[in-house]
Amino acid sequence: MSKGVFSKNQLQRYPVYLKYLKLLESQGYRYISSPKVADYLGYSEEQVRKDLQAISDKPGRPKTGRRIKDVIDNLETFLGYRDVTTAVVIGAGSLGGALLKYPNFQEIGLTIVAAFDNDPRKYDQHIGGKSIFPLTRLENLLPRLNAHIAIITVPQDVAQDVTDLAIKSGAKAIWNFAPIHLNVPSGIVVENVNLASSLAVLSHRLNQQLLREEE
Repeated sequence: MSKGVFSKNQLQRYPVYLKYLKLLESQGYRYISSPKVADYLGYSEEQVRKDLQAISDKPGRPKTGRRIKDVIDNLETFLGYRDVTTAVVIGAGSLGGALLKYPNFQEIGLTIVAAFDNDPRKYDQHIGGKSIFPLTRLENLLPRLNAHIAIITVPQDVAQDVTDLAIKSGAKAIWNFAPIHLNVPSGIVVENVNLASSLAVLSHRLNQQLLREEE
């Protein structure tokens, strides 16, 4: 299995492959070819071939392709879905609450163990079975919870301060849902969920599709 450098776009494609392959497996298929994956997902055959080759420990068979079970195993191992990563949510509002109740994080190796907020009305309550603690207890509780990821779902005007506190408390990675660029020290991993950018891409693709239909 390759240990090279993977682009962000490439990493984002792997969960898409995994979902499709699990669908095929559930339908009784045993083997898959790169052309079939490319055709279904709208990727190029060369792209799919290189992506799967980079994470596979067995070569594909001519005319048969790769065994689906093997590729699923490789993908889940590569993506870390078989390792349990612990996280906390900071900001138990609408978005934070939705993430706390999301049932499928366990399938991808993520366990949210608690939430933190600065609203006293939420203290000692539970969302999705997870306790909500005062933000002032983050520095004390985060190491005890052994949580390496802080999921930031607070307003942008306090996101940097909350991130600084999370890092000070021991967080090694930040999953940022706040619409703001965060400054973090070297060695801290940050992944930004930019809803505005995602919507811009969606809108552009929709407009292009509508233009083609009018032609």
